[in-house]
Amino acid sequence: MTERDTALYEAFKAKDARFDGRFFVGISSTGVYCRPICWARQAKRSSCTFFVSAAEAEKAGYRPCLLCRPELAPGNSLVDASSVLARKAARLLDENCGSGQSLEELAQTLGCTGRHLRRVFIEEYHVSPVQYLQTCRLLLAKNLLTDTDLSVLDVAMAAGFGSLRRMNDLFQKEYHLSPTALRRKAADGKRHTGEITVGLGYRPPYRWDEMLRFLAARAIPGVEVVDGDAYLRTVRLEDKRGKPCFGWIRVMHRPQKNRLDVTLSDTLIPVLSQVLARVRRLFDLYCDPDVIDQTLCVMNKLRPGLCVPGTRLPGCFEPFEMSVRAILGQQITVKAASTLAGRLAKDLGCPIDTGVENLTHTFPTAEDIAALGDDVQERFGVLGVIAARSACILALAKALIQGEIVLDQSADPEREMPKLRTIKGIGSWTAQYIAMRTMGWPDAFLETDLGIKHALPEYTPKEILALAEQWRPWRSYAVINLWNA
Repeated sequence: MTERDTALYEAFKAKDARFDGRFFVGISSTGVYCRPICWARQAKRSSCTFFVSAAEAEKAGYRPCLLCRPELAPGNSLVDASSVLARKAARLLDENCGSGQSLEELAQTLGCTGRHLRRVFIEEYHVSPVQYLQTCRLLLAKNLLTDTDLSVLDVAMAAGFGSLRRMNDLFQKEYHLSPTALRRKAADGKRHTGEITVGLGYRPPYRWDEMLRFLAARAIPGVEVVDGDAYLRTVRLEDKRGKPCFGWIRVMHRPQKNRLDVTLSDTLIPVLSQVLARVRRLFDLYCDPDVIDQTLCVMNKLRPGLCVPGTRLPGCFEPFEMSVRAILGQQITVKAASTLAGRLAKDLGCPIDTGVENLTHTFPTAEDIAALGDDVQERFGVLGVIAARSACILALAKALIQGEIVLDQSADPEREMPKLRTIKGIGSWTAQYIAMRTMGWPDAFLETDLGIKHALPEYTPKEILALAEQWRPWRSYAVINLWNA
């Protein structure tokens, strides 16, 4: 064994959750591959082979462990990889595994050729994008077969296989396992209730209460609700045929299992992979808190407790919705901005019957806003939105529709932020805040922000910006820590 393998085996022995999702262990004596935290009987070092991804382990002929369930392992953040492009491609494959998107379409989204994408992907993950996509589908199907009461056919469709026969064949070939047999074992006593629940893992610690407080303060009435220990919201997404799917989700914390449970209405099954990917982004489940803390712990020299391990960067579920909310919030209070956003949702969004109190509408899309045209200022004006904000939101909607600006995980923040600033009404603060939350940009910094000034009152904005140089590339996380303080 190499020194690297010896170190990974020690992490495996320690069941160290910090390494969960960063590597997988193939056990030759059983033919399965495990997460580093697997609680099964410890395998001998001579029986272990280490892989950078679940797809690489499956390519080598290993089946997923039924105890630790590799499909629940957290992913990796963009900046901790040698190839940002490969990581972005992996996230898009996770999100669109049910859509039938081709490799060339994926490469076009990322602004490169299919050949280049395939090369960097293999360098990073040791498997091709096609093999990685197949593993995404198999693990999503395994998750659904284990944790939900969906029919086997519905599972095959939701996971993107296209047919039940295709899923059956791949399960037998890769796992030597029948989906039907797995379903019978897992679903005993379950009854269909019109909703399903799927688990998503994370690396501890996780400051869940702080995340909920952040989202509760900015919740859009009618669209989002924080109820006790749960976050709920309405959803409108398009399936692979372009048909809109409406529904709701509820996200709850399961700290004893280091995971979030995502419950969703069964109307969202056709867009399940999209929903799960957006929840991962919203709750920053790709985060590696140990790596971030190693850089940001120097903040505590300014004041003890300024940086707290496990602080997450709140993302967003719908980029346009979050961006509109940010524009509305300029020069007014957080609560007032939420009120205005709720009026927009009620007036221009789609009514939806969720059966959940205070979840009544989806937020209007960019197309809904752009359709108002020259009437936008009058329509928004009666809702209390000033003319300058109305024009700014309309300009952003048009730019998104025309593809001039991209606000998702495939975007290059340093390329998109200057484009955002060309829209009248979007300055540096708003552009960086939008990049931080819609694109998952970990290195945004808002030195002129009032909350940061309050957290560091003895420093000028110029001095704060200079201080923040030592916090790269995690300055967005530093912002959240300062706001929490």
